[in-house]
This record gives sequence, C-alpha cells and structure tokens, in this order.
Amino acid sequence: MALRLLHEDFALSISYDYLNEWLYADWQPDQDLASVQTGCEKMLELLVSERCRKVLNDNRRVQTIWSEAAEWGGTVWFPAMAAGGLEYFAWVYSPNIYSRLSTDLTLQHTTKPVVVTFDNLETASSWLRQM
Repeated sequence: MALRLLHEDFALSISYDYLNEWLYADWQPDQDLASVQTGCEKMLELLVSERCRKVLNDNRRVQTIWSEAAEWGGTVWFPAMAAGGLEYFAWVYSPNIYSRLSTDLTLQHTTKPVVVTFDNLETASSWLRQM
C-alpha cells in the first residue's frame, strides 16, 4: 500500500491508498458508540472529498464490543456512504469475538453497498483490487 495519511486520532487513522485508489481505515483497540460514529462520519467526509468508491476497513486491532453502533451503521451510515459514492467495502474482522459480533450485527442491517468480510488483510485487499 502507498498511503497518504488523511486523518488520525485516538480511535482511527484513515489514509488514501493512491496506488489502489481506496480509503484505508485502521481502527484502534478501544471502540464504543461515540468513537465509531465519529470515525464513520470522518470516513464519509473523506470518501466524498477523495472521490473514492472503495474502502479497506481494518478491524484487526479492535478489542471491544461496539454493538450499540451496529444498527446506526447499517441503517444510517452505510446508506450515506453509498450515496457518497461507495460501491465496495472490504471489512477485515477483528480476532476479538465481541468485535466480530458487532460487525455481523451491523451487516444484518446493511443492504448496500457491497460489503464483504475477511479474516486477513491480504485476502481483503486482493478482493477489493478485483472490484
């Protein structure tokens, strides 16, 4: 990945991968409703400003449950991301079972864009390149 850092705070760093033309979101270990919503809103802002249609979302470091944000993510944020131009979202699971559960709960509420989950970054990146 050839990354240009666009945003960084205690919960999330977001970079633009200019070789692959996607956003790369790297989430930090501790997440809750507020950090997820704030981070997701920043991701939407950057998706629009960078004119991206793909996101590589990396949850490998997340160690907390954030299920309070699941319904909001699926019913509010993902539709807003799709309206902002997002077509493909590769989501790399956390190894933490509670974070994985939060991801799966979010996807139960998601109808678009295309979201596919992966257990490792390499497979997720490969899939996203093909889209």
